[in-house]
Amino acid sequence: MAIISILVISPKDLLVLTVLFSCSWTICHIIYNLFFHPLHNIPGPFFGRISQWPSAYHARKGDRHIWLQQCFEKYRNKIRVKPNAILFRSPKAARDIYGSKANVKRGVFYAAMQRKEEERNTVSTIDNLAHAKRRKLLNLAFTEKSLRASAVFMEQHIDRRNELLITDDGGEGWSEPLNFIDMFNTLVFDILGDICFGKSFEAKEPGDDPIKAIPHAIEKAVRSMYALVKSPLVGAIPGLRPRGLSRLVHALRPKEIIAYDDFVESTLKGRLENRKDPKASSNALVREDMLHFLTTAVDPDTGLLAFSDGDIKAETRMLLVAGQDTTSVAMSGLFFYLAHYPKAHAKLVKEVTSTFPTAEDITPGPKLSSCKYLRACIDEAMRISPPGLSELPREVMRGGIIINDDFFPEGTIVGTAGWTDNRNEEVYDEPEIYRPERWIPGEGTTAEGVSRIKAAFHLFFWGPFNCAGTNFAYQELMLMVAKTVYRLDFRVPPGSNLGEGPPIFPLIDAYITIRDGPILQFRKRQ
Repeated sequence: MAIISILVISPKDLLVLTVLFSCSWTICHIIYNLFFHPLHNIPGPFFGRISQWPSAYHARKGDRHIWLQQCFEKYRNKIRVKPNAILFRSPKAARDIYGSKANVKRGVFYAAMQRKEEERNTVSTIDNLAHAKRRKLLNLAFTEKSLRASAVFMEQHIDRRNELLITDDGGEGWSEPLNFIDMFNTLVFDILGDICFGKSFEAKEPGDDPIKAIPHAIEKAVRSMYALVKSPLVGAIPGLRPRGLSRLVHALRPKEIIAYDDFVESTLKGRLENRKDPKASSNALVREDMLHFLTTAVDPDTGLLAFSDGDIKAETRMLLVAGQDTTSVAMSGLFFYLAHYPKAHAKLVKEVTSTFPTAEDITPGPKLSSCKYLRACIDEAMRISPPGLSELPREVMRGGIIINDDFFPEGTIVGTAGWTDNRNEEVYDEPEIYRPERWIPGEGTTAEGVSRIKAAFHLFFWGPFNCAGTNFAYQELMLMVAKTVYRLDFRVPPGSNLGEGPPIFPLIDAYITIRDGPILQFRKRQ
């Protein structure tokens, strides 16, 4: 009886024991992280060295990139922001981490970010061999031929967007102040819908179509997920997904995401069915969009179709989100800074209008490629307003890794952050100033200086994890910018309060980059 009475614990006592155990575990965990962890001697914010919650907190606020910048300013170029995560601000460290020979892999962060297991794509594939295979196949769709074919769709949508912005007043008056994000987010969304899914969303057209809300709904969903995957709960997400989490997320989708899913399913259905029917496929008029190249790509190792139907759905969704983020952020940042730097604006207009007789003559080719100041304006915009603000994490594999001549053991999470890399004063002179000339030798910058900043600029990365759509993005951006500045003048509305110091376009870190604005006025260029 005595033994039984000892084993019987009252609820109150059980609660006390649980609290004591939790407190003891937490204290031991803190002591270990501060004094005995393999990374304990690396500086960083106190609460970041003992917990992942500060990262989650700033991810939820959307200012994690600003927090990282403040940490680098205080602790220099190597910081410990989580117990097992080290971030760097150094071009050499970036090459050591993201280069082709780096002994790293994508960590659980990427697996946790995908909605459900069957939507695994090239970005969310963690295993290096599996990723290399998927990436090799994806490259089959990003060929010189597909790039040329995509230009047709890009030009049609860009011309239509410009047409909608041109008023009928003969170019004398300015438009009402317009939110740039509403003008060009929808343009990019339509281009990618047309190319990735074979049908435009027509989101840029006038009217109150609910489909216009889809980009904002995607941003909201990604932002909510971002805070979760930066928290200590990230490791549980892949295991919970097949145990009901995916079904729960699917059931709780907002109406905009449901509309997006329905659009994807309906537009892909016919194209995917046609490729299974050789007769229908041969009789159909070939539409050379990205979907065409994905559905017809042949694996050179097997001679079979490279992508299953599920793969195509996953990859096209990935291309839409990644392409939307990169291009629309670059455009928003570029027009913000051109509007606030009139000398750069005028110089760009002069180059474009002197190179092409009309806006309709602006097409991909040697003449567009010769516009060096146009490319410099785009690169400078992506430097100062990058689409990826915080780090793309990599997990060190067995055997460890040498980064900046220091050894880091297996399991360490490492990375560099775009916002802080692009504001490194050791690389970029006056990094807060928008100055396209820094990318052109002889315009205030030496050839060695240009080489240095180009070597440090890794927006699209390099090695096995570089962006497959780099050339696609640059073609889209150069066409958008050149055609728009040729046809339209724009300005910050008079009376806008810019504040003191150099103008900075505000961005929100949510894995993708969220922003609002800039607010501009447009008119037809005289």
